Amino acid sequence: MNYANIKYDDIANGPGVRTSLFVSGCTHACKGCFNEMAWDFKYGDILTEEIMENILASLQHDYVSGMTILGGEPMEKVNQIGILPLIEAFKKRYPKKNLWIYSGYTYDVDLIEGGRAYCEATPKILEHCDVIVDGKFVQELYDITLRFRGSSNQRIIDVKRSRKEGRVVLWEDDRTFATHSM
Repeated sequence: MNYANIKYDDIANGPGVRTSLFVSGCTHACKGCFNEMAWDFKYGDILTEEIMENILASLQHDYVSGMTILGGEPMEKVNQIGILPLIEAFKKRYPKKNLWIYSGYTYDVDLIEGGRAYCEATPKILEHCDVIVDGKFVQELYDITLRFRGSSNQRIIDVKRSRKEGRVVLWEDDRTFATHSM
């Protein structure tokens, strides 16, 4: 699997200071996408074990709240298989830090068993995910005032609570979330 970029000390893609991995490959082709170059699955560099270790090492500081994975599209089936080892190592090493994933796929339609983005890695990824920002970017619904999302159709979902309650539960902007996991 390839990645397009890594942002250390990122403050735009989730609460607090984070390390953000932008994976390569996306089939959505959203009009107005901010990262169109990452649609190509071969764009960027290969996500090697050494790069994953660099990402994990960047998360060791107490001021870092967590990790965000976005793209491209991290929930493309091939990308899920590629990011799962990083996610598992992250949660093992930093169980109190939070994981955010941005996906154009919808949590309760595409990422459920039988959904078009569901594969063997999906349940394991969602088990470790704290928040997913779901839904394609829609240029006509773009709103610069929205926090952590680009268009008003996108939802910020509290995955832990959603799984526990068996329904979609939206993330509440809890300022303490930046310093601990749910």
